[in-house]
Amino acid sequence: MFYGYSVLKMNSVGEGCTDLKREYDQCFNRWFAEKFLKEDRSGDPCTEMFKKYQHCVQKAIKEKNIPIDGVEFMGPNKEKPDS
Repeated sequence: MFYGYSVLKMNSVGEGCTDLKREYDQCFNRWFAEKFLKEDRSGDPCTEMFKKYQHCVQKAIKEKNIPIDGVEFMGPNKEKPDS
């Protein structure tokens, strides 16, 4: 439950990454609701957690031979591509 809404809890692409994903999701949702929506842009406390999760996912993708050619990834400090 997130502020009165049921949140769908999806597993990560790698079984070993699911706990990291849930920790990051909780951190991000808390930051978004308590800081970002209140116009407090003083930083994202979840960046390091995201990087750990991202590394885990990238490793799982390689191990499962999931083709990702041509896929662009976003994350902290990356700009959205121009539309």
